[in-house]
Amino acid sequence: MLTKRIIPCLDIKNGRTVKGVNFVNLIDAGDPVELGKKYAEVGADELVFLDITATKERRRTMHDMVLKVAEQVNIPFTVGGGISSIEDVDDLLHCGADKVSINSSAVKRPELINELSQKFGSQCIVVAIDAKKIDGQWKVHLAGGSIPTEIDLFEWAEEVEERGAGEILFTSMNHDGTKGGFANEALARLSELVNIPIIASGGAGTVQHFVDTFTKGKADAALAASVFHFGEIPIPDLKKELQQNNIEVRL
Repeated sequence: MLTKRIIPCLDIKNGRTVKGVNFVNLIDAGDPVELGKKYAEVGADELVFLDITATKERRRTMHDMVLKVAEQVNIPFTVGGGISSIEDVDDLLHCGADKVSINSSAVKRPELINELSQKFGSQCIVVAIDAKKIDGQWKVHLAGGSIPTEIDLFEWAEEVEERGAGEILFTSMNHDGTKGGFANEALARLSELVNIPIIASGGAGTVQHFVDTFTKGKADAALAASVFHFGEIPIPDLKKELQQNNIEVRL
């Protein structure tokens, strides 16, 4: 059985970690460098850094911040936000990122996935998909969830795998920040459709939610923000609970 991963997410705006509900009403959650260092020390398996306004503001990810975080962590580190070219990825990998996450740029030009996976290897390319369930249909949204599309979540997931993505980071906009549990039905369907790892995001509020997303949702990894940032669920305690529920984790 493959080990399940616990991944804190640093959503960055104006150089600070922020957290909202359903992608809005952002509040400050601390210094990203300090948080990244702490998570590496307490047993997080990976770290995700998302520059959440880079696409909207049409600028590249904050390289100096990526460098500072990378210097403090010894776990795999994924960076996303405003990435739209081979040069962008090259720069971030040189700054210390292990993987990159692309989202809006991949939807606008799907060939980018092929180009990046061919150049850097699929293990380096994570495609993030923000989707919202509207009238029973999961639809992909862009630019930090602010632009709706008619693209179906499941069709897009199959396409990104075919084009060479190494992982999918699926965030349910309906569940984001609500602490009501992950979108396990959609996650289970995704895991049946594709053969690459699925990272669950949006909705973590209790230890049971993590148990459920690994069992019912069939997720390979679970990403969360506020429950970790504000100390509601300590990662060492979470991992012990998961192990007691026969879920394989790295302690």
